[in-house]
Amino acid sequence: MKLIEGGINAPLGFEAAGVEAEIKYKNRLDMAIIYSKKPCVAAATFTSNVVKAAPVMWDKKLVETSPFVQAVIVNTGIANAATGKVGMGYCKDTAKAAAEVLGIPENAVLVGSTGVIGAQLPMDRIKAGITKLVAAKSADKADGTKASKAIMTTDTVNKELALKVEIGGKTVTFGAMSKGSGMIHPNMCTMLGYVTTDAVISKELLTKILKADVKDTYNMISVDGDTSTNDTLIVMANGEAGNPEIKEGTEECEVFTKALHYINETQAKRLAGDGEGAEALIECKVVGADTKENARILAKSVICSSLTKAAVYGHDANWGRVVCALGYSGVQFDPEKMSLFLEAGDKSMLIYEDGAGLDYSEEEASKLLSEKEVRFLADMKMGHEEATAWGCDLTLDYVKINADYRS
Repeated sequence: MKLIEGGINAPLGFEAAGVEAEIKYKNRLDMAIIYSKKPCVAAATFTSNVVKAAPVMWDKKLVETSPFVQAVIVNTGIANAATGKVGMGYCKDTAKAAAEVLGIPENAVLVGSTGVIGAQLPMDRIKAGITKLVAAKSADKADGTKASKAIMTTDTVNKELALKVEIGGKTVTFGAMSKGSGMIHPNMCTMLGYVTTDAVISKELLTKILKADVKDTYNMISVDGDTSTNDTLIVMANGEAGNPEIKEGTEECEVFTKALHYINETQAKRLAGDGEGAEALIECKVVGADTKENARILAKSVICSSLTKAAVYGHDANWGRVVCALGYSGVQFDPEKMSLFLEAGDKSMLIYEDGAGLDYSEEEASKLLSEKEVRFLADMKMGHEEATAWGCDLTLDYVKINADYRS
């Protein structure tokens, strides 16, 4: 596996662009396109929120029923969620407009939206934006970066990634971009994630790999405990690398799976670390659990704890909040047997063991909690399963950002 410069349009046959369409904001990129010169197989996971945005329902239907997909049109500023039949009609109008300009079928165009819930899309600006996107799209790295910036809302940085692996004697490339900073608690399967690859792989196998992987990547992050109406993760593969088709259970499948996992985990951690107002990424690793699912539940309970998040922000080694979060997770364990470590960088401090806190240096603990990446390691001493979850600290800026989000 080799990391390379680039993003969503790094694989062969993919193009991208980002433009200013003034959907809600002015003087910023707010529409993006991902386009493949060849038809793609696609796999996706979506929000488990009962209130699903129109783009989620549109994409879900297309991924399940369309013979192939070839383009994605994304807008920011307005989520097109809770918009009724009108919103669904706008998805169709967007796909139709893009299909006409690109010369591809309407049911090969996926759509994505993120932003304010309840507002209707300005379709005149959307259509004008599509025309600009198609004219601007290219395989240049700069245009891939523009696309990654165009899908940002309250994100402070764009999130893109590209890598290469060898499969069947051929170089296979992956590209990715994602956004998300608030309303992040993806029980999938407001974050958007897109992955492209030029690998030859079947839709069925791609779907199986993706749905298994989100359990330990995107579904293990949380910023604020709010599951968005628009959560979407889409993977598109156009086969341009020319490798022998990847088959389940082979070494080639393992290489592909590891590459996709690296991309998903890296992008998921970037979302968690860029939570609205965040100053630190929080990681909780649970080891020694009796089952994999219990390890996941325990780890996520810690990074979802508002009190733990606030303690990290205050650089306060209040281990009681972590133990408390483990205790109310719903998983049964013996608190008299577990151990809890506070870690940052290459330093580790045992702060709780055998049912009680230990005599540790508050000053040293505060220094660890002042780092940009803070870890809690909980050893449950019940078995051999483990899981890791990621979140961020809870700052005053989170409240400020969300107090006037619509203004």
